[in-house]
Amino acid sequence: MDTSKDVSQTLKFLKGKHVLITGTTGFVGKVMLEKIMRTVPDIGGVYLLIRGTRKHANAGSRFANEIASSSVFEFLKLNAPDYFNDFCHNKIHCISGEITEQQFGLPRIEFRDLAEKIDAVVNCAASVNFREELDRALAINTHSLRNIVELSDLAGNIPVIQVSTCYVNGFKQGHIHESIVAPTNADIPRHKEGYFEVGSLIEELELKIAQVQQKFEGKELKQQLIDLGIREANTCGWNDTYTFTKWLGEQLLLKSLRGYSLTLLRPSIVESTLREPSPGWIEGVKVADAILLAYAKEKVTFFPGKRSGVIDVIPADLVSNSILLSLAEQFKSPGHHHIYQCCSGSANPLTLGTFIDHLMAEAKENHASYDKLFLRRPRKPFIAVNKRLFSAVTLCLSIVLTVISQTMMKLGFKRGLKAQRNLDAAMALSTIFSFYTEPNYVFHNNKLLDLAKRMGKTDQQLFPVDSSAINWETYLRKIHMAGLNCYALKGRKQAPFKPKSSTAISSAQKQAA
Repeated sequence: MDTSKDVSQTLKFLKGKHVLITGTTGFVGKVMLEKIMRTVPDIGGVYLLIRGTRKHANAGSRFANEIASSSVFEFLKLNAPDYFNDFCHNKIHCISGEITEQQFGLPRIEFRDLAEKIDAVVNCAASVNFREELDRALAINTHSLRNIVELSDLAGNIPVIQVSTCYVNGFKQGHIHESIVAPTNADIPRHKEGYFEVGSLIEELELKIAQVQQKFEGKELKQQLIDLGIREANTCGWNDTYTFTKWLGEQLLLKSLRGYSLTLLRPSIVESTLREPSPGWIEGVKVADAILLAYAKEKVTFFPGKRSGVIDVIPADLVSNSILLSLAEQFKSPGHHHIYQCCSGSANPLTLGTFIDHLMAEAKENHASYDKLFLRRPRKPFIAVNKRLFSAVTLCLSIVLTVISQTMMKLGFKRGLKAQRNLDAAMALSTIFSFYTEPNYVFHNNKLLDLAKRMGKTDQQLFPVDSSAINWETYLRKIHMAGLNCYALKGRKQAPFKPKSSTAISSAQKQAA
């Protein structure tokens, strides 16, 4: 009798492995680290590349104060405190380094030593600022991947899992599948193996950056670099600098790791957890939440969006599970390239209209339950309107309100019209997020679902990735909004993790410090 299907393939292939993870100070990185600690006790070790800050100079200090102290580990701390402490002390190895610097800013001997210790790299690090300065976005989302490639090469071409985004699709419309994305506008040569030769384009971008840096300085320089990023992204076929530079990063990896183990894992809009480690866990305000908060605080009542459009939301724990399944697959069958999209659009579509209706219904019926989210019961509806209509109305209102506001200021009113401030808020949100609320595309994840099936029923239960299991009304009204109120807005934080002794958490941390 074959019992192999009753055994977790993921646990089997992660057993004894040593994995370097970047970006664990971020949202997805924390959820994934918690999942590893809770469900993969036999992993050999977890190496965390963490940049020091003014407040926390080395990786060990930042891990203790910004990661281990996070409420994402609340379940473990309450139910298995000794196990949590032992895992932190014995299996977590913190490396002080900067992902954008050559060899992470480590001495060559330490970089080689790190390569000798690890079996795989999971890169969650990224600048997710949609309007980042172009030089910074390129450094973090594109150029830094050369360090990942070099480390993988030194380590013996070990697997690389790159956390990208579904929105590398850019301005493409229709059904977006798990494949290499071609640029919408730019004429970029394509290699016979499928990836695009972006070297010349990156050189052109660097030249334009240098020209801007020669002409401007200070705040003006920053704004010019932001504008340059948006302009170049739009010209080539992307909505913003974030998605453009993530696409460039994908091409760099596809070229550099030809014939080796590489998985591009693309989540859509990542929001609060569905189940693990607790329903609704979230850190910070995400794409969809910025609009929700503006409505909750009565700053916005109408916004550009297509009610029938599928707004692709995916809980963070499904993303974490997808990464771990992908990693196990690369250990099981190395030497291949895979592209997976972790999304809900095709399997369980959520339209913007349904999203808004659920949020308004919950606000109307239970606003008092969300003390940090709502000032009071919202008095006006939240209306999605055509982008052209939104632009025309806001332009007219802006002209009128500007004149009135200036008059009031002259008469001695210090703050001007509240309506003007609210209109400015709506216009600012529209500039950043309207692309995501007027979708003309649907993301598919058939390959990811096939991966889950291949790994077996046990892994489908331990590491679920299927978004069709989400009940959107329950998730939005009872899980996500509660999570926002509890975690994101209160900023609830636990006491810093304290090592067993006054020394660093591990020998690796001693060296890093």
